Amino acid sequence: MRDIAAVVHGCVVKAGLDSDVFLASAMVDMYAKKGALSEAVALFKSVLDPNVVVFNAMIAGLCRDEAAVGMDVLREALSLYSEVQSRGMEPTEFTFSSIIRACNLAGDIEFGKQIHGQVLKHCFQGNDFIGSALIDLYFNSGYMEDGFSCFRSVPKQDVVMWAAMISGCVQNELFERALTLFHELLAAGLKPDPFTISIVMNACASLAVARTGEQIQCFATKSGFGRFTAIGNSCIHMYARSGDVDAAVRRFQEMELHDVVSWSAVISSHAQHGCAREALRFFSEMVDAKVVPNEITFLGVLTACSHGGLVDEGLRYYEIMKNEYALSPTIKHRTCVVDLLGRAGRLADAEAFIRDSIFHDEPVIWRSLLASCRIHRDMERGQLVADRIMELQPSSSASYVNLYNIYLDAGELSLASKIRDVMKERGVKKEPGLSWIELRSGVHSFVAGDKCHPESNTIYAKLADMLSKIDKLTATDTSGTKSDDITRNEQSWMNWHSEKLAVALGLIHLPQSAPIRVMKNLRVCRDCHLAMKLISKSENREIILRDAIRFHHFRDGSCSCADYW
Repeated sequence: MRDIAAVVHGCVVKAGLDSDVFLASAMVDMYAKKGALSEAVALFKSVLDPNVVVFNAMIAGLCRDEAAVGMDVLREALSLYSEVQSRGMEPTEFTFSSIIRACNLAGDIEFGKQIHGQVLKHCFQGNDFIGSALIDLYFNSGYMEDGFSCFRSVPKQDVVMWAAMISGCVQNELFERALTLFHELLAAGLKPDPFTISIVMNACASLAVARTGEQIQCFATKSGFGRFTAIGNSCIHMYARSGDVDAAVRRFQEMELHDVVSWSAVISSHAQHGCAREALRFFSEMVDAKVVPNEITFLGVLTACSHGGLVDEGLRYYEIMKNEYALSPTIKHRTCVVDLLGRAGRLADAEAFIRDSIFHDEPVIWRSLLASCRIHRDMERGQLVADRIMELQPSSSASYVNLYNIYLDAGELSLASKIRDVMKERGVKKEPGLSWIELRSGVHSFVAGDKCHPESNTIYAKLADMLSKIDKLTATDTSGTKSDDITRNEQSWMNWHSEKLAVALGLIHLPQSAPIRVMKNLRVCRDCHLAMKLISKSENREIILRDAIRFHHFRDGSCSCADYW
């Protein structure tokens, strides 16, 4: 294609038309679209008196290929805009939309704000393309309210702009706001495209609101988008993240075409639910179907092996990923291996693996080892690992909390108390636990000891009844080694943990046949894990709890994780 472009360029020069600025702009655009950026730049520089159209073509060409553009190229685009101003040229709508895109790719929010000021000065704030570009810029930089202001300033919002807003909200984890915008889009009489529907379903997945996700899936089917692979992939993800892995599998089986995302989604779904063998079976079927796995696929496979205690299989797949598929392990893959070894009690091997890794200065990989130190009550190693994490990330509460629990489990109450004192001295605050449950009336969320819910009295009465029933099954968690005073003081607070409150509300409102699905932002504690097993038995109910790491399915006094978590 470059040869054809060169032939056309030669014909223009031969005809003596190379000084024509309109032809020059067209050829700059032609070279840029073909990926011949160096030729486009050389041609631009050869134009003796370029006008704003030529500058527009060059600026747009410099930031056309998002994957290949480097910072030097983006800075060149920004400098070209400055040259447009210094030459006294009047920037057009196309100039602004292109340079805002360059600011976005370069992550230069301050320059972008200056451009926004120029947009207002030239009265282009109502332009759809400029508005969408500004929304992307502000959302990608975390300036949400500025993005909403840009959205409201555009007189006529089209589907593309709504999609940018919804995508920006999901990107910034404003999932509920994304759903609100989607309903506003529908109320405005607009028809969302498959991309927008897929993004909204991802918001449902993050919130684990299956009922809302089902409604959006029905809407997609009625709109004729049900056969789109991207929609199917989002459905798999949504159902799995909402605790219904069977529905995720059914959606997978209904799809006509499975791409690498489809296979990765169904593998990861089983991994998160602790169905390790099923995840590996799907991986085998994927390979048989001649679909090449990617990094995300292997992350699901390694997670499955970690949660299932399949150490040898996990290490084998790790080598397959590197050697057979030439994929470079990311920090997530290496953290999975550390978790795999650590859960199995091979703490020394896990530590050696970290120290030999290029990610040995990353706190997240050490936190995985620290969690395993607590599982296997290795206080000495846990102290050293926690010190390393605090050195790398002194403001993160996770390492302090884990070390506190390690001391508590070992009966070292004075050392545990010192950790709390250190947290206070350094101003480190523990992230509050938050749990939520979706009912017909909407999503209900709780923190520990929450009394804000309108049905608070009924919830606590039900909670007391639940605890009374499980007390008859067992008096205490015999795996603990805490002193009587600590147990008594903390036990009363543990009784009010957020997941217990959410389960109590579910027992009040959901029919006997319906499983109770509760989501939590942190890892479930040992007390609540034991309580959920006992509640499932005493109430004869299935409880599905998603914590920050995985799903736990509680049935008849046991958990799907087999206490390997």
